[in-house]
Amino acid sequence: MDSCEVVHRRNADVPVVRSRMSDQVETYSRILDLGKVISLLEDPLTTHLQERHIFVLKKLLKRKQQGFLLRELASITRIINVCGEKAKMHPEYCRILCEALNISRLPFLKEKMSDEVHYAEDVRRFLSRMGYLMTVPDSQVRRQVVVSVKSFYSCSAPSQASLDDPQPTSPGYRLQLLERSDLAKTLFLSIAALEREPAVKLLLLQTLQMLSSTSDMNCALMLSVRGAESVCLRMNEPDASGMILFHSTEILWNLLERGNRAEAAGQLNSLECATSLKEAFTRAVLNSSRQADLQVRNDLLVLTTLFAENSSALLIESLFAKQLVALSTFPELASRDSLAGRLKLTFNMEDLQMKKLLLNLLVVMSRDSAAIPIFKEEQVILALLTLAKPPAPAPVGKVGYRDWSPVQVEELQLQALAVLATVSPLMLDHYTSCYGNVELLHLLDWCAREDGYRGQGHSFHATGGRGSKKAHLRYSIRLMRSVTSLADAALNQDLCDQGTIHLLLGLLMEMESDPGEEDAFAVEMKSDMQMIISALCKGDVHKKELFGAEGVEMTVHFLRRGARMFYSGLGHNKLLLSSLVCLRTCVVGCFTTEDCFLAQDGALVLLDLLNSSPRNLHGVVLATLLELCDNQNTIPHVLIWSDGDGVTAPGLLLRLWRREEEELGIERNQHGGILDPRQPVLAHRISSDDQLMSNLDTASPSVLEMQENLLAKIYLIFYRIGFHDLPGLSIKDRVTLSIVKRYLDFKVSELWEEITRELQLEDVRPVTPDLEILHAARYMSQRAAEAAVAEQEEILRRSARDAGREEELMYREMKSHWKQRQLRAKSWSNFVSRTSHYDVLREIKEKREKHVEAIRTQLPHAKEVGQHPEEVYLGRLLVEARSRARGGVKLKVLQTPVMAAAHQEAMRAPREPDYFNAVSAKAVSQSLGKIAK
Repeated sequence: MDSCEVVHRRNADVPVVRSRMSDQVETYSRILDLGKVISLLEDPLTTHLQERHIFVLKKLLKRKQQGFLLRELASITRIINVCGEKAKMHPEYCRILCEALNISRLPFLKEKMSDEVHYAEDVRRFLSRMGYLMTVPDSQVRRQVVVSVKSFYSCSAPSQASLDDPQPTSPGYRLQLLERSDLAKTLFLSIAALEREPAVKLLLLQTLQMLSSTSDMNCALMLSVRGAESVCLRMNEPDASGMILFHSTEILWNLLERGNRAEAAGQLNSLECATSLKEAFTRAVLNSSRQADLQVRNDLLVLTTLFAENSSALLIESLFAKQLVALSTFPELASRDSLAGRLKLTFNMEDLQMKKLLLNLLVVMSRDSAAIPIFKEEQVILALLTLAKPPAPAPVGKVGYRDWSPVQVEELQLQALAVLATVSPLMLDHYTSCYGNVELLHLLDWCAREDGYRGQGHSFHATGGRGSKKAHLRYSIRLMRSVTSLADAALNQDLCDQGTIHLLLGLLMEMESDPGEEDAFAVEMKSDMQMIISALCKGDVHKKELFGAEGVEMTVHFLRRGARMFYSGLGHNKLLLSSLVCLRTCVVGCFTTEDCFLAQDGALVLLDLLNSSPRNLHGVVLATLLELCDNQNTIPHVLIWSDGDGVTAPGLLLRLWRREEEELGIERNQHGGILDPRQPVLAHRISSDDQLMSNLDTASPSVLEMQENLLAKIYLIFYRIGFHDLPGLSIKDRVTLSIVKRYLDFKVSELWEEITRELQLEDVRPVTPDLEILHAARYMSQRAAEAAVAEQEEILRRSARDAGREEELMYREMKSHWKQRQLRAKSWSNFVSRTSHYDVLREIKEKREKHVEAIRTQLPHAKEVGQHPEEVYLGRLLVEARSRARGGVKLKVLQTPVMAAAHQEAMRAPREPDYFNAVSAKAVSQSLGKIAK
């Protein structure tokens, strides 16, 4: 034995354990040497050996019946590429390609979990190469390519014999990589090569429909080669089955829905595409015997609607618009259009869908003014008014009568009303000639009448109206608002003559009294009705008188609700704004309605709303209050208002003024006074020179500011109510009022400053008289600001003096109360001494008798002198002395001898001169009565 030879020994009893996976890999590597196969196909020495190629390739594919390994896909792709090139000259390779494509239907196999990530680029290239096989001039190869790609969405992996075998990839792995390849684009480009292969072309359209319906990236790839235009132009090719039109319609819909809609619409924006759509729709209408044909017809209408949103003019040029408008008026009106005459309705759900799509198409086409003459020619308004009439019962005893069902009638009626709200303002003359107001008022009367009608509420327009006529009422009111908002005098007068104002007021209050829950639709209807009434009454005193007390009561009612629901999201903000608009247009300007509004405390309600409303509503409320203040009867109502905290209307307005100054950035001192006399009401908004030069052609910034903020409105309200003797003002309010009083002067000075700056920027020197005027204006504005500052300082000094005086008076009152308590204590001590000591009581009695005797001796002497006798009140010890000189009454304390010694000393002591001024006469008499007891 050679020493270098290694001898391997093993025990015969111990079995050898090998990895099954490693054996499998060895087997695959030994049997399937793909590199040799590629060399056989590409080597110049063996490239002409077709029989040898076919034999080897068949043997190779026979080993791959379970699927291709991921690590082999790069080689398989190379082999398929070579076979595809050879198949163009040698058809024998087509069978090999078909077999390889058939195997590619199966999921790819992975040996490791990381193979999916590691070989992702190889999979992408393989899928791209599959698409390029569509260039092989063989019908079977093309068909097999399409079938294989289609099977990606349905084919499942075969069952594996063991877990040790290579496992299939995840279901979505191949579809994700298909999106990253250019397979969808390549397949789409191959449509042109299948003109003589209708079966393969139909199969390809089915596959493209599947690709476009499941992936946005596939749609983008198709659009990159102008897929929308290509499909639209080819949808009318001859096809006995009719499925080409069906699949083309689905592909177009997917491209518009899942792809870039703007790009797809741009590709369809051509007269050729419009003509193709017209031909396809005509063919679908005439061949509507099957359910699928009816669906294709409706799908084409959807595509036409999307087409019209971008290029409705092309529909008009291709005469497609005229055909569609004629169909939309059928069967309500007899049409002269040949297609409408050949249309047979069966009144099923597909026909209802077509009718609704045609009505919706009217709204889309109405955006182009060129379509209005077509609408007038086909009498669209008359057809819509006929369709919007209240539903009538089906004729009794009429055999074979067929018409829309009640549910369908409700849907069409509501949609017709919605279309009328858009189309009628564009054709107001036709609306008037068709007696649109009469029909509309009949419909409103039917909505307000109780006749047992119960709405189905299934359609979009019937939302919120199930079991009632609320949806009909909602769209009727919306239609009336759209026609009245044009301010046509004849149309609005016609509505007023037919009692529309009182009808709407009755509906408003009836809806408001309904105890049901208020939803967004009810709030919308109330707001719309108020806007209609405002449009009818605007600028006409007679119509405002028709509005009357009932309308004023309605307006006050909605204003009393306040702004607590302003941000509820149900539309209460619009309702509140419409109530304010109704107040300005229907109440203000007519003395009758204004007095009625004031009699119902409307001005107070308006101020309550101003106090509680958010800031973005203050401008509207102040503007309304300002217009109302033109009536002198409003001013007393404004002055007597106060909120729960005692804030009066002037105080509220001044508080809003200070808040607005904070928003504008105007600086004030701690008392609200002017901080810089050179800029009394000017915020930090002085524009730079370049900005000012760019705004020279526009209005002055100072003037624009008066329109944007609340300061001008507050100033004008104070101008109405006055600047003096205003109730409930604090010191800060008075300081602010001194600024408000000079607001107009300050704004004039700002305008002069802007004029000066503009002249400087334009390098213009005024003549000497004008320059003197500018200096004088600046001097006058400075004087006005200094006067305001002086007035504010005087207000602060006066308030300080008043505060000191009030404080001194308070201390005096406290001192007098303390003296009174001491007198009460001494009086009580005197009473105790009289009741507890007999000697003291006897002494007091003797003094009282002496005092009475002294009075009796003084009475005759007083009569001789001519004085009036003094009336003695023993209970209170008060003496009423009538004086001729002053003619008044004088009260003094009667000193009786029955008082105790301590109390007599207190009475003889000097008194405070202000004591009896601070204490009321009643309090003095009560205290003296206790002393007498």
